[in-house]
Amino acid sequence: MYQEWGSRPLGGRAVVWSRTAGAGPHRVVPDGCTDLIWGAEELFVAGPDTRAHLAQGSPGARWVGLRFAPGTGPDVLGVPAYELRDQRVPLAALWPDAEVRRLTERLAEAADRGGTGPDGVGPDGTGPRGASRLLEAVALDRLHRAEPPDPAVGAVVAGLSGGRSVAEVAAAVGLGERQLHRRSLAAFGYGPKTLARVLRLNRALDAARVGTAFAEVAAVTGYADQAHLAREVRALAGVPLGRLLT
Repeated sequence: MYQEWGSRPLGGRAVVWSRTAGAGPHRVVPDGCTDLIWGAEELFVAGPDTRAHLAQGSPGARWVGLRFAPGTGPDVLGVPAYELRDQRVPLAALWPDAEVRRLTERLAEAADRGGTGPDGVGPDGTGPRGASRLLEAVALDRLHRAEPPDPAVGAVVAGLSGGRSVAEVAAAVGLGERQLHRRSLAAFGYGPKTLARVLRLNRALDAARVGTAFAEVAAVTGYADQAHLAREVRALAGVPLGRLLT
């Protein structure tokens, strides 16, 4: 079972999510985001993916996480996103051991107080408590102490999400394409062309999930045709579009 909801303290910079493992692996599709995850008494980071990741877990195992919007993760975690690309990394590899140990202890205590599972989330998914609320507080503190964010990040995401070309986005933010590529690696984990593919994939999935015909999904989300959509979904997600929707 999977739930997610907006983070009130972090606004549009993150969502909170919780998941209880089922009988098989859970397919995580690339979305341009970085996650800070707590589960099984462990804190770890899921970097930005270029391909689908199969998350394993014993049936009934539970996780709670913060999914940071594209470009936000490096400001919280303190490392450029390309260092985490396609990786799952213990938080202790990024932050001082003592800090992670204290946070782990506090999360375990907070989870116990939550009363509804390790994330302390109510059954309607609207009231983050316990461990999830502590993760939000830690992330917000890190953002307050971080350097000011790269002003180009939001404009790059908006431009690519709107279907603009890399050249158009580079011109709009006043960067050369090489400069844009370098800064995109640090902010998103990969270059703007890959980010555009990932963002387009997620727009297509959103459209398909509400029942839009696949041919129309391709037309409205910027694919050349339905065959192009099918190739991209399989390349990035590893399975056909129809299987992702089941």
